[in-house]
Amino acid sequence: MADDSAKGSLGPYPATTAETRAQATADATGMPAPIADSLDSTTAAPRSTDVEGAAPSDNRVDMTVPVDSQPISADRTAVPSPSASQNGVVRPEAVIGARPERNEIDHASSSDDPIEVDQDGSGKQFQPIEPARTKDSKRDATALRRTESGCEMAPDQIIKILSKRRTNVSGRRGSTATADDDGDDDQARAEIQRLMSRMFGRGRQAHSVEEQSRHVGLIFRGLTVKGMGLGAALQPTVGDLLLSLPRLLKNVVTKGPRRATGAKPPVRTLLHDFNGCVRPGEMLLVLGRPGSGCSTFLKVLGNQRFGYEDVSGEVTYGGASAAEMMKSYRGDVLYNPEDDLHYATLTVKNTLTFALTTRTPGKDSREQGESRSDYVREFLRVVAKVFWIEHTLNTKVGDSMIRGVSGGEKKRVSIAEAMITKASTQCWDNSTRGLDASTALEYVESLRTLTNMAHISTLVALYQAGESLYDLFDKVVLIHEGRCAYYGPTTEAKAYFEGLGFHCPPRCTTAEFLTSVVDRHERQVRPGWEDRIPRTADAFEHAYRASDVCRQNAADLDGLDAEMAEKRRERDAAAQTEAPKKKNYTIPFHKQVLACTQRQVKVMLGDRLSLYGKWGGVVFQGIIVGSLFFDMPNTTTGVFPRGGVLFFLLLFNALLALAELTAAFSGRPIMLKHKSFSFYRPAAYGIAQVVVDAPLVLIQVLIFNIIVYWMTNLRRTASAFFICILVLFLATMTMYSFFRAIGSLSRNLDVATRITGVSIQALIVYTGYLIPPNEMRPWLRWLTYINPLQYGYEALIANEFAGTDIACVPPFLVPLGPNAVPEHQACSLRGSRPGQSFVAGSDYIREGYDYTRSHLWRNVGIIIAFWALFVLMTVVGQERQKPNKGGGAVTIFKRGKAPKGVTRAIEDGTAASSDEESGDVKKNEVLLDGPRNDDVGAKGVAKNETVFTWSNVNYVIPVKGGERQLLQDVQGYVRPGRLTALMGASGAGKTTLLNVLAQRVTFGVVRGDFLVDGRPLPKSFQRATGFAEQMDVHEPTATVREALRFSALLRQPREVPAAEKYEYVERIIDLLEMRDIAGAAIGEIGAGLNQEQRKRVTIAVELASKPELLIFLDEPTSGLDSGAAFNIVRFLRKLADAGQAILCTIHQPSAMLFEYFDELLLLKSGGRVVYHGPLGKDSQTLIDYFERNGAKRCPPSSNPAEYMLEAIGAGNPDYRGKDWGDVWARSTEHDERTREIQHMIEDRRKQATTDAKTRDDREFAMPLGAQVFAVVNRAFVSYWRNPDYIVGKFVLHIFTGLFNTFTFYKLGNSVIDMQLRLFSVFMTLTISPPLIQQLQPQFLKFRNLYKSREANSKIYSWVAFCTAAVLTELPYGIVAGTIYFNCWYWGVGFPRNSLTAGLTWMFLMLFEIYYTGFGQAIASFSPNELLASILVPVFFLFVVSFCGVVIPYAAMPGFWRAWMYHLTPFTYLLRGFLGPIMHNVPIECADNEFARFSPPPDQTCQEYAAPHIARAGGYVTEQDGMCMLCQYANGDEYAASLNIFYSDRWRDYGILWAFCILNFVIVFFCSYIYLRGGRQLKRRLRQRKTRGGAAASSTSASAPASSGASSGSSRDGVVAKEGVNKDGERVDVGHTNEKSGVGGGPSSSV
Repeated sequence: MADDSAKGSLGPYPATTAETRAQATADATGMPAPIADSLDSTTAAPRSTDVEGAAPSDNRVDMTVPVDSQPISADRTAVPSPSASQNGVVRPEAVIGARPERNEIDHASSSDDPIEVDQDGSGKQFQPIEPARTKDSKRDATALRRTESGCEMAPDQIIKILSKRRTNVSGRRGSTATADDDGDDDQARAEIQRLMSRMFGRGRQAHSVEEQSRHVGLIFRGLTVKGMGLGAALQPTVGDLLLSLPRLLKNVVTKGPRRATGAKPPVRTLLHDFNGCVRPGEMLLVLGRPGSGCSTFLKVLGNQRFGYEDVSGEVTYGGASAAEMMKSYRGDVLYNPEDDLHYATLTVKNTLTFALTTRTPGKDSREQGESRSDYVREFLRVVAKVFWIEHTLNTKVGDSMIRGVSGGEKKRVSIAEAMITKASTQCWDNSTRGLDASTALEYVESLRTLTNMAHISTLVALYQAGESLYDLFDKVVLIHEGRCAYYGPTTEAKAYFEGLGFHCPPRCTTAEFLTSVVDRHERQVRPGWEDRIPRTADAFEHAYRASDVCRQNAADLDGLDAEMAEKRRERDAAAQTEAPKKKNYTIPFHKQVLACTQRQVKVMLGDRLSLYGKWGGVVFQGIIVGSLFFDMPNTTTGVFPRGGVLFFLLLFNALLALAELTAAFSGRPIMLKHKSFSFYRPAAYGIAQVVVDAPLVLIQVLIFNIIVYWMTNLRRTASAFFICILVLFLATMTMYSFFRAIGSLSRNLDVATRITGVSIQALIVYTGYLIPPNEMRPWLRWLTYINPLQYGYEALIANEFAGTDIACVPPFLVPLGPNAVPEHQACSLRGSRPGQSFVAGSDYIREGYDYTRSHLWRNVGIIIAFWALFVLMTVVGQERQKPNKGGGAVTIFKRGKAPKGVTRAIEDGTAASSDEESGDVKKNEVLLDGPRNDDVGAKGVAKNETVFTWSNVNYVIPVKGGERQLLQDVQGYVRPGRLTALMGASGAGKTTLLNVLAQRVTFGVVRGDFLVDGRPLPKSFQRATGFAEQMDVHEPTATVREALRFSALLRQPREVPAAEKYEYVERIIDLLEMRDIAGAAIGEIGAGLNQEQRKRVTIAVELASKPELLIFLDEPTSGLDSGAAFNIVRFLRKLADAGQAILCTIHQPSAMLFEYFDELLLLKSGGRVVYHGPLGKDSQTLIDYFERNGAKRCPPSSNPAEYMLEAIGAGNPDYRGKDWGDVWARSTEHDERTREIQHMIEDRRKQATTDAKTRDDREFAMPLGAQVFAVVNRAFVSYWRNPDYIVGKFVLHIFTGLFNTFTFYKLGNSVIDMQLRLFSVFMTLTISPPLIQQLQPQFLKFRNLYKSREANSKIYSWVAFCTAAVLTELPYGIVAGTIYFNCWYWGVGFPRNSLTAGLTWMFLMLFEIYYTGFGQAIASFSPNELLASILVPVFFLFVVSFCGVVIPYAAMPGFWRAWMYHLTPFTYLLRGFLGPIMHNVPIECADNEFARFSPPPDQTCQEYAAPHIARAGGYVTEQDGMCMLCQYANGDEYAASLNIFYSDRWRDYGILWAFCILNFVIVFFCSYIYLRGGRQLKRRLRQRKTRGGAAASSTSASAPASSGASSGSSRDGVVAKEGVNKDGERVDVGHTNEKSGVGGGPSSSV
């Protein structure tokens, strides 16, 4: 036995479970079982089946390891390396990141003494590991802790020591740490294991029913998943609205009624009969090509079954069924989608603290005397140390708009959040996308650590898994078209497929090999096995089911099933004595609300700029409104304005609540994730939002109301003031909840916008201000009863007028004239009494509105009831939302451009095309059309002949408190025919350098020499280079062919005919093997091309432009599986062989992919070069360089790409090795590269003196007219293919038009009818906010597309963008406006003569043009949709306030009336509409509209009222001896009281045109400033400010460069040298050092 031990081969472990083994280890060592299990795994030798003749041993633990040797077991189990030990003792850090084995061996010897072996190098002294014990595991967390060495350590000391630990805890990298540091790490790691045991240890489970009820272990039998759909569809268009019926009739005739109407979409099998288990402490790797069913597999096992047609089979978690888990223990099973969903404005600490607060267990599951805050604090410290995020705790998580933690750190935050849940089964879906190799490895190691410590089952889908990642897993499943091709141990998978006849090429990782066998283009077959290998998904499944691996898996499954049954019996027995509570949510509901409230406050405070900006807008609008209604008199002239200001108080706060609609959808994914994590019920989140709203809304209401209330001279009593605040507060909270309820009940923002568009109309019109309640049409008056604003308005009116007397003054006092007698005058205000010169306020509101003061508190109660109802609706909607809805993606084809098979399938309703989860449907990919021929090169692709060089490149950006240098003295080159890789760890500056080289940086200071063939960059550089971005940004409605044609048309030189450009596009389509998808719309992920196809389109779009200089690619393989990544790199190799010059960044390259590259530019953290040069065969040149300069030897089986990153300490924040940047700077290779660059510059200068490519000074390839035509054409096509938006616009016009019609149906000729004519027109104007909310996202999406890709590539000018954005909206607006006109005009009862109707239509068309320009103008200076949506009500209310509706022209303060009234476009819209509509319309006063008075003696009514009528208009009649005076005789007189005159109609029409044009001028100007001019203006101002100082600095510092190269110098962020380009984008320094013959390149201050 001793001999066996000396050889590193240990005896087999008895047949037992991982759990009992871990417990045995715990008993022997004193460690908690999960930790002991992890330690046990570190000494695991081959399984019993791998070691022949090994005898069983007893159950004692003697975990020993040789001091200097590093044995590796046959099954590649991680064994502690020498760096993981000190003085012969296994350091506990070895367990972190190591993989435990289920069938591990136990002991090396039955002896308790160390085993002596020879000292000849074959072995060293073995020493037993000292167990890490504490005297009292329940002692307080603040007490001192005793380490192995016997010293006492406080927790703060432990944390301090832990902060020094190496990033790689599994010993995979070398370290230059000292022995003392290692000793500190030993102590710290032992301590962190003790701390972890407090969360996951057996001690906690021993006395906690809650912990005992954890459902550990996953079993699935016969798992089959079915989905519905074809996987392909035809692209919808606006024309379908008109052609759908004719097409249906045609199909009925040609195909018959049944086939024409379409049967139910076919049900497809996504997963077929999967069986397996994942034991506690095991990790399962899920492999498969995109569309094979990996996501479905993870979603279903993660208990996310929504959206699938059928899920059959048995899935159990620790013996509990999936239904039981969903009902009672949802938090025990997690599915983690690809994206990291967190609140960007929260810090990492707040994010994790919130998760801990919601998942803090009860008192029974905490240590004795440990409070909730102690548990949260301790767990946070531990989890931050375990996952290396302690330095980020006070940093915001961030997103694309907010600067925060890095991508790798965000992944670790997600893992820490999952660890906090203590979920027993966790599924992670392709979460390493976008991470470099080192960060991805650390990420999976974090999952390994979590799995080991928490003793959970982890399932992970990875698309590109290196060998080091693969080795961290216990099992692997390979899915092929929904079938199980393999499920079993990772150590046996390679041998299994080799046994089937497949060949694994050298340096091919196991994961790549496994995924390649199911791709007939990538797999390699052993000689003689060509006719024997499985080729279809059914054949792979059949071969697996007949294998020993399948039988072993079945036995393993049965064994775990028996164990789970026993555990379930134990749980049931325990439940009889102490029934465990349902674990869906750890804390009670009220504490969930409290936690969500606290978090929501932090979210709001994290974005103080938006909050303060909103309050600033409230102050601004309050001052405007207060000054508009300033100091209203307490007379009849102030009555109508008082109603207007009270209405405005309600309306403004209600429209501000409209922004909640956008916020409701932006926060939904995070809420659904937390729901699936069982952090809180969505109801708790909904109530928390209300709680947080309350103080913020109160502040908003107080700000607005205090300003407006006292400026406008509303009723100045304490009771009236505070009642007004109360009513406004309640009404505003109700509207917040109302819009939030609409958002929670709507499936997307487009649907919600349609609903709010109509609801806003109802809320505004049926408040009681525009139409008095007694004048409302009976069929719509019921809307007042369900309108909370109506109750608020009644309360405000009653609060203001009840108990007051309103003095009657002219013009309400009639008749007026020299013969008027006071006792024979009357007030024309409603509620007046004959002979009285005042009107009681109670009478006025009773006669005018049918309101009464007695309803005030009743209305307050009703508003509160509405508030509660809307909160309830919000809660119900949020509770009904389902997270991670399953289903397949659909490829969208343009009608008539789909392959015949796809067209036939769509017509017949049979499945023929693939979607995301294709199941047993054969993939309809061009990649499967036939075998690839790698010998065929990229024929016909334009070649490059230029050399691009750069040297002395430095890039500095401003940061808070100073500057940060991202690039430092970078030099390099790209040559034709060479494929160059740009690599480095995350944060090294790869993408930054790529953007700097491509001249795409937008801020900061760039210095350096950038030369093309030894000359300064031409103005056409950005256009003449291809830049394939990582994000694959395209116009989603365009087909592949259209996208390529657009690029070729606008980027190839104007001298090339269009036919030739399009012919070249077809060659590119064939080259990239995209013929079958050429007619498919690019779409979005899930409804369009898959990830690989989108990446091909991105590359093809750049190739279609015939790049004359070189091609840049940013992460072309990111997010792709290994097969797709191989295809992309193989294609890049073809391009390079055809003469293209290519520079690309790349993440996670396998050894095979790495071999395709010719040269490498490697960066380290800080943007410094550590290697630049050729790779050599098998990367030997690179390896030799590092080994020669002190790096450890690269094993033959290692991936050179991973080796070099490890050598330079990439991703290791505590790396203490040599600075490889300094090594490179002192190396001979660096000097060789420098001389090589200089020779290239000199040689190319001589050869390319007449090359037109370097002299092309055209910024754009095509003239502006051609740009505008092409972009406008594409924009029209995009709108035509976006029927949702167009239909939404039409529907909103139709509904609002009909709503207006039935609200003001068949108006009469009374005075109130004249007022209703005014309000009908005003209601037409109020449809603009929801319409603007609809069109702004379209403008911003178009702008984002232009800014992110097309502007940088100089495809077309910003002028073309603006022109297209404007022109495409107008035709649809005119059509929609015409529809609205016909729905509205004829039913209201306006004059039917053609002139009036024609004028009204003309003004309505101008209104459509105006609001289009108005909305786009707001969007043009808004950075995002949220801010644009917030600004809409602010600007709309500002514009509408001065048009004469809210406050009449006569009552408007002179200050505003003198200028703002005339500057408001709505003034002219209102005048243009009302002038013709009221012209020559006779007025017949209703009985309650007459002013009644008795005539003086000896005078008739006509004689007495004649002077008044002559001066003010109107007419008088006599009835029963009383004079009855009507204030107006015709519509022109009523219009004149509003300062509206029919004679001004054409003047108003012309002025309105001027406003429309002004809007579009603002669109163009603000777009120019936002996209381009702002940076140029800022740069020029800085240059002018510091030109003198910078020039002096440049002069004093000028000296010949030792290398002969000159570079621009800058100071204070300003380039010192002259030579700004015509467009002002950068400073080009084109001088030449005649002595050395070296030219300077551009230095840019961006």
